[in-house]
Amino acid sequence: MLVIQDVSKNYGNFTALKDINLEFSAGVYGLLAPNGAGKTTLIKMLVTLISPSKGEILYNGTNITNFDEEYRDILGYLPQQFGYYKHYTPKKYLMYLAALKGIDKKVAHDRITELLKKVALSDVANKKMRKFSGGMIQRVGIAQALLNDPKILILDEPTAGLDPKERARFRQLLTELSRERLIIISTHIVSDIESIANEVVMIKNQELLYMDSVENICHTLEGSIYETSIANEELESFRKNHVLLSEKQERGSMLVRFVHKGSPEPEWTLKSPHLEDVFLFEYRDDLSLDV
Repeated sequence: MLVIQDVSKNYGNFTALKDINLEFSAGVYGLLAPNGAGKTTLIKMLVTLISPSKGEILYNGTNITNFDEEYRDILGYLPQQFGYYKHYTPKKYLMYLAALKGIDKKVAHDRITELLKKVALSDVANKKMRKFSGGMIQRVGIAQALLNDPKILILDEPTAGLDPKERARFRQLLTELSRERLIIISTHIVSDIESIANEVVMIKNQELLYMDSVENICHTLEGSIYETSIANEELESFRKNHVLLSEKQERGSMLVRFVHKGSPEPEWTLKSPHLEDVFLFEYRDDLSLDV
C-alpha cells in the first residue's frame, strides 16, 4: 500500500500542495485536475524526484526515501516528456534501458518483445525513432515504464499525442495491468480515466477535493444537470446566470448543458451527471491555469 500522509510542498512563499492525505492499493487511480493545479508536483514526489516540505510518503509502512533503489526497482514511471535517442530503434532503446536497470539480457529480450506487442509497435521494432509520430513515441514511453514489470506504475499525461484508437488500446492495456499493480494516471483528460479508474483523485486550491469512485463523485451533481435549447440572441444572458458545461449548435438555436441548483424551468430536461460535468463545474474558475 502507498500512503501519502499530511504532505505539503512549498516553493518559497508559494504553496503547490497542502495537507494531502491519500491511500492507494492495487487498481487504477486517476489524478484529475487542470494543468497547473499540482498534479505533476504530486507525481514527482511519488517517484522521489522531489521531496515533500512536510509530511511523508510511505510504501508498506516505510518512507519511500528510505527504500532508495529498492523502491525504484518496483516503480515504473512515464513523465510528461521523456528522453530518448531518435537514432535508436525501439528495441535498441529498450535494451539499453534494460542494461542500465541490470536486467538479464535474455530476460530483457523476451520482455521487450512482449511489451512492443502490447503497445502495437512490433512492426517497427527495428526502425529508427526519428521518423516516429508523437503517438508512437508515447507508446515507446509506456513500454519503457513497464520494462521492469513494476508493482507501482505512475503515468504523467500518458495519452498526450495518442489518437482515439490508441487511447482505447491504452485503456484496455491498463485494465489488464491493474489486476496485479497499483497504477496512478495523472491527466486533465476526463475520458482517459472515467471508464477504468477504481477511484478518482481531484485536487483544488492545493488541497484534496475528492478521492472517491466516479459514481460517487458524479452523485455530487445529481439533480443539478439540465439541457435546454436557447435562441442565439439569448445565449449571452443565459451564460451570465448559469454555469454552462457545453454548447452545441442545433437547428438555428443552441443546445446548452448547464448546472442549476434550484427549481427548474418547465422546458429544461434533467440529465444524469458525468465526471466531465463535475470537472468543468469544480474547475470553472481554474481552467485558464498554465503553470
